[in-house]
Amino acid sequence: MPSADPSPESAIPAAFLRLAGRRAWSSRLAELGRRAQSGPLSGRAAQQRHAVEFVLARVAEGRGAERLGTAERRVLAFAQEAVRLARTLPEEPRARLRALVHEGLAGEQTLIPLFHLLRTAALYRERGFAVEFAGLAEGAPYDLRIARAGAVAEVVCETVSAEEGRPVHRGDWCALVDRVHPELQTWLAAHPGRYLLKMTLPEGLAGPDKAAELQSRIMALLADRRRQDSSADAVLKLDPLVLAGAQAGPALPRRLREQFGPEAHLAVTGDAAGGSVFVMAARAGRENAVAGAVVARMRLAAESRLTGAAPGILAIFVDDLEKSEWRSLRETLELEGAARRFLTEPAARRVVAAACASRMEMFGLAPPDAAPEGELRFRNPSHPAAKSPGLAPAVTSSP
Repeated sequence: MPSADPSPESAIPAAFLRLAGRRAWSSRLAELGRRAQSGPLSGRAAQQRHAVEFVLARVAEGRGAERLGTAERRVLAFAQEAVRLARTLPEEPRARLRALVHEGLAGEQTLIPLFHLLRTAALYRERGFAVEFAGLAEGAPYDLRIARAGAVAEVVCETVSAEEGRPVHRGDWCALVDRVHPELQTWLAAHPGRYLLKMTLPEGLAGPDKAAELQSRIMALLADRRRQDSSADAVLKLDPLVLAGAQAGPALPRRLREQFGPEAHLAVTGDAAGGSVFVMAARAGRENAVAGAVVARMRLAAESRLTGAAPGILAIFVDDLEKSEWRSLRETLELEGAARRFLTEPAARRVVAAACASRMEMFGLAPPDAAPEGELRFRNPSHPAAKSPGLAPAVTSSP
């Protein structure tokens, strides 16, 4: 992995800021500041999703540089690597790199795809490969060209959000909870007790209109003192909260997660003065399909970004995952099964291996939260280069 040099930490984001452009950087920070203040849950989600930008901003301003942890130091190392790379590139390739930076600072995007590219290149260098940034230097459809012991491969770096496989989008759930929370506190003060509102959303939850409609239905159910409200797109059921040993304290979220499972969306509103608590638990009408979303991106990348002139490797970064979700995808073999099925498809004929990683590996978490060796790898045994000794460190399946 890249490591930050011993120069003052504040100099690293300052150099990256110059690469991004002061106007674009200032505009982005202002926008992210507004998002961080959008509501308790939505603000926390924004800070988590855009952690890279917030770390760079904090260190550039000289705040907390002496208390940097492993994840923050990795952020600085990747930012420094981007600056180093820019200095080695001619004008046109450097413009492509700047375009990647600007893309990561726009709208709903993040800098994670750029950092994934830099991290993937660093992984291959550590494994003894010569690495060329062919996408930047030549405008190639793939990102990296790696070579070792006479063997060459094309590497495509893609980032896919876990939200693409979630019927209930976390961003929309956070917005819903932030909007409902003040009204629930008022209602709970007038109706002391312990409540559980279970919501089944057959078609999921996606978009502000759906969230606003669901908010209206929740508050109408409570105002009318009904126990149930059913329709084709949502079933709401209000019951007493019965959970042994669960108080409105630190242990409650863990106990709720144990009861409702990893795919449920949970929110707790409490009345500290009276000891009342109101829990919302939502599930979609179908299971999450994060592994399916990852494979869909593999399929698209294999068909559109590999030339076939050399064996292809798909390096997929799965973003917007919690630690527990990432562990579940690995330990249940759900992701492995989906990836291996993809490798039997005609679309994978150019793919010698596929690899998956998350923020847990990028930011240096240890197993079991992160995958050993920094990624999950799946070799395509039917590819002619599957047993190439030169490519072995890049394509051998994870243990």
